[in-house]
Amino acid sequence: MTVRGRVREVIGLTVLAEGLPAPIGAIARIQPYGVAPIDAQVVGFRASNTVLMPLREPRGVSPGDAVSSSAAMQTVPVGRQMLGCVLDGMGRCIDDGTNRDFIVEAQYPVYAPPPAALARRPIDHAVATGVRVIDALHTLGGGQRMGVFAGTGVGKSVLMGMIARNTAADVTVVALVGERGREVGDFLRKDLGEEGRRRTVLVVSTSDESPVLRVRACFVATAVAEYFRDQGRHVLLMMDSVTRMAMAQREIGLAAGEPPATKGYTPSVFGLLPRLLERAGNTARGSITGLYTVLVEGDDINEPVSDAVRGILDGHVWLSRRLANRGQYPAVSVLDSISRVMVDVADADHLAAARSIRSVLAVWSEIEDLVNIGAYAEGHNVDYDVAVKMKPRIDEFLAQGIRDRAGLADSRTGLLTLAGEIEAVRTKLAGRSGVSRTATAA
Repeated sequence: MTVRGRVREVIGLTVLAEGLPAPIGAIARIQPYGVAPIDAQVVGFRASNTVLMPLREPRGVSPGDAVSSSAAMQTVPVGRQMLGCVLDGMGRCIDDGTNRDFIVEAQYPVYAPPPAALARRPIDHAVATGVRVIDALHTLGGGQRMGVFAGTGVGKSVLMGMIARNTAADVTVVALVGERGREVGDFLRKDLGEEGRRRTVLVVSTSDESPVLRVRACFVATAVAEYFRDQGRHVLLMMDSVTRMAMAQREIGLAAGEPPATKGYTPSVFGLLPRLLERAGNTARGSITGLYTVLVEGDDINEPVSDAVRGILDGHVWLSRRLANRGQYPAVSVLDSISRVMVDVADADHLAAARSIRSVLAVWSEIEDLVNIGAYAEGHNVDYDVAVKMKPRIDEFLAQGIRDRAGLADSRTGLLTLAGEIEAVRTKLAGRSGVSRTATAA
C-alpha cells in the first residue's frame, strides 16, 4: 500500500511532511519540482506531521512537494555471487561507481530481530584470526562478539585488514561506517588485498553521507552476514566503527526531537546498540563471529559508548597508543584485553601458558619505572628478575608484520614454548640466588 503526503517545511536536517501516515523506519520518496527524487527515512512524528531525514542533501525541496511511501518491510537483496561486491548503505552493489549485477537468491530483512536466547548454540570451538597475540592470549570462539577499542591512528583498520586476509572463516562481511572516502579504496587495495576480497562483502557508508545511511549500513552488513550464516557458513562480521554509527544515531535522534542524555547521546543510541550487536552469534544453521571497533574519544575507555558496548560484547581488545608510539604492532595491550569465552575454547595447557605470560607482563608493569630510572637491583626478587630478562622475548612474540600470517596451531605452539622458556629462566634464577619469589625488592 502506498501512502502520499506533501512537504510542509524543512528544518535543519529534517523534512516535515503532512498527510503521510508512514511508520518509523519506512523509506519515503520526495519529488521536488525539476530535481531528481530524494529518498528519506521516517525518523519520528511532530504533532500531525511526519519527520523525514533525507538520504542526501535536500537541495531543491520546497513546500508542497509530493511525498510517497510504500511502508513495506525494508530488505536487502542477497546471493552467493555477491562475494567481492562493495555495497552502499541501501544494499546496492557499487564497484568503481557502477552497479554490478549478481543473481539475487533472497531478500533479507534489514531490521531483523536477534536470535532467541535459548536458540543459540554454545560457543565451543576456537576461530583463528591469523593474528598471533589474539589467537594465543585472547582466543576467539566461533559465534563470539569481540570489541576492538582504540583511539584514532593506533592501527584499528590495519588490524581489521590483517584479520580479514588471514581468518579461517568461510565468509567475511566488513562494514566501513563513517570513514574517509580515501580510506575505503586504501582498505580494498592495501589492507584487504585480492586474496581477502574474493571471500568478502564490503558495505560502505562514508562520513559525508546522511546519518541515516551510516546507521543503515551497519544493519545491511548484519543482514548479509545472516544470509551466509543461514547457508551453513561460518561468517566473520567486522564493523568499523560502532562509535561512528552511534554518532549518526545521535544526529538522527536530536533532529527528531529526542532529549540528549549522556554527553549529548540520545536514549535511542543505547537502545540501538544491543539490537544490532546481539544479532551476531551461533544458531542451528551457522554462526556469525562479530568484531566491532570502538573509537575511544580521548583514549578514555570509560566514555559512554565504549562503556555501553563493552557491557554487551563477549570481550574486548585494547589497542594502546603507548605501544603504537614505540613501534610495536599490533599494539594490543595484553593486560587490558580479555576474551570471556577463551576458557571454553582453549585447552588447559594453553590457558596455563597464557596466564604465565600475563603474569610476567603484570610484574613488568609494576617495575618498569624502576628499571628505566636505574633504581632496580637484580637478585632481590625472582619474579622481578624473570620479568626483566623475558620482556624482550615476549615483545618479540607479540609483534607481527602486516603481511605475516600466524596459524592457530602455530600461535599455540609458540605460546607454550615461550611459557617453557619463562619457567626455565625462573628455575635457573631461583636456584642461583636462593631468594624467595615473595621477597621484597630492596
